[in-house]
Amino acid sequence: MPRTSFSAPARLATTALAFALVAVTSLAQTPTRVSGAVTAVAPGTLTVKADNNGELKISVPDGIRLQRVAPGAKDLSAATAIQFSDIAAGDRVLVRITPDSTPAALTAASLIDISAADIAKKQQLDRIDWARRGIGGLVRTVDPASGVILITTGAGANEKNVTVRTSSSTILRRYAPDSVDFAKAQPAPIDTIKPGDQLRARGTKNSDSTDLAAEEVVSGSFRNISGSIASINAAAQTITLKDLITKQQVTVHIIGDAQMRKLPDAMARALAASTKSTTAAAPGSQPGGMAPSNPGQGRPGGAMGAGGFGGGQPAPGAPMAPGGNPAGGPGGPGGSGWNGGQGSGAGAQAGQWGGQRPGGGDAQGMISRAPAIKLSDLQKGDAIILVSTQGTSEVTAITLLAGVEPLLQASASTQSMLLSGWNMSSGGGEAGAQ
Repeated sequence: MPRTSFSAPARLATTALAFALVAVTSLAQTPTRVSGAVTAVAPGTLTVKADNNGELKISVPDGIRLQRVAPGAKDLSAATAIQFSDIAAGDRVLVRITPDSTPAALTAASLIDISAADIAKKQQLDRIDWARRGIGGLVRTVDPASGVILITTGAGANEKNVTVRTSSSTILRRYAPDSVDFAKAQPAPIDTIKPGDQLRARGTKNSDSTDLAAEEVVSGSFRNISGSIASINAAAQTITLKDLITKQQVTVHIIGDAQMRKLPDAMARALAASTKSTTAAAPGSQPGGMAPSNPGQGRPGGAMGAGGFGGGQPAPGAPMAPGGNPAGGPGGPGGSGWNGGQGSGAGAQAGQWGGQRPGGGDAQGMISRAPAIKLSDLQKGDAIILVSTQGTSEVTAITLLAGVEPLLQASASTQSMLLSGWNMSSGGGEAGAQ
């Protein structure tokens, strides 16, 4: 067979293509920059839990530019120079990687840092702002043309409808179907929001909080399940129960960051009495007009802050603090920049549950102060209400409430509304300020 002969231009083109493929492969394997949270600091080396590349070790040579900015900064105009010794675990960093780095040996060319203390301050401000200007509940109607969303918030005597008005400047995000980690929430148009969804918004309210001009909205579709535990598999970290609504057997996976609480008997009876009295006052009514199968609300993870010049991936969700999610729930999401920091919870309501009127936001405050439990605290036959990811026969628990035998007599939609403010937030490792 005669040897194929290539012209010089063809050979050059083939060589150029080969180099291009090598370059593309190299770029795919070696990041040009890394954004994430510092997990460990050693002499000349940082370990960073990257937003999209797992945990990475990065060498930080002497003499490179190290700067610190405030959370949400959009440029370096207010940046200050720092030393390597100023960087600590918990800080967020944006690291530019040298061109000669390899996946096994990443070297920093420059680094921008946000201190953990500054992130904590921003979280606190977010809690205050979401508690003051945030509202959440079940979606009743959506009008994409006008940008108006009608939601039902509260439960029992405190149930009311709220009009959420969006505009072209409103930040709209939606949770992934299998997650309530805010870091995985993606920009989504208003027509992805459907009746029965859970929604949290922050913006300017009118005097009686029945109308809100939204600056930020996060929504998602989750599932409410109630019933008695049929079996517990401690090794697999699962429970099974028969859904009282669908009558189907469901396997519930209990993951590490699931919120789990148990109502004291007196609290459960007080909540049940509140829902029964409300039903008696308004026979046949359903909160929000929602069907019993309405999903509940799920707790997302860490939120991003007010945008930023970095433009990186959102930070991973922060874990729950020991106090649990405060009543009212959310921590504020913001832009999609690397430097917004972790989100935060919305701030607890004052007082002890026993001195509060059951229903609505007060009920959510009562639930948030119920004792936290673990899977080992549950037993076969216990009655539970839980909020989970979507699924038919297998779901993952987001929040689980035990000690609810008196509440199982309430309507499913009332159960959902009782949990709505407690277990859904629009960003953040719930700091649980109590």
